[in-house]
Amino acid sequence: MEDLEIRAASAEDVPAIVAMLADDPLGARRESPDDLTPYLAAQARLSADPNQHLVVAVRQGRVVGTLQLTVVPGLSRKGATRSIIEGVRIHADERGSGLGTRLIEWAIEESRRQDCQLVQLTSDATRTDAHRFYERLGFTASHVGFKLAL
Repeated sequence: MEDLEIRAASAEDVPAIVAMLADDPLGARRESPDDLTPYLAAQARLSADPNQHLVVAVRQGRVVGTLQLTVVPGLSRKGATRSIIEGVRIHADERGSGLGTRLIEWAIEESRRQDCQLVQLTSDATRTDAHRFYERLGFTASHVGFKLAL
C-alpha cells in the first residue's frame, strides 16, 4: 500500500467517485453519473465545511476508493465528539486488496486526531459482506438504524 495516497477529494475527482457510488445494485438505483451537477455542488459544500472530510484513495494517479468522514460535536457521553463514516466505496478492480481496511484505518486515525471519542457508521441491512468487514475491524453492530425520506 506504499503507492497509495489518501487525500481530500477535489471537483476533478467527482466523476470517479460517482462512478464508484453507482457501481453496485443499491447505488445503481439512486445515483446518476450522467448529471454531475448536484454532486459537484455537494463536493463544494463539503470542502467548505471543516467538519467534513471527503477523501479519495489514489493509486498511480487513479481514484480507487473514497469515503466521507463527518466530525460531530455533541452533548451526550459527557460532551463527546464522534465521527461518522459514510459512503465507503472501493473500485471493483481493488476489492479484496486491503484498500478498504486502509481507508477505514485512515478514518479511525483521523477521528483520533480530531479528538473523537467514538467512530460510528451505518451499513445497508443487505450488505452482509460489508457487515463482516466492519466487525473484523472492531466495529460492533450495536444499534438499529432508521431513515425517513424527505
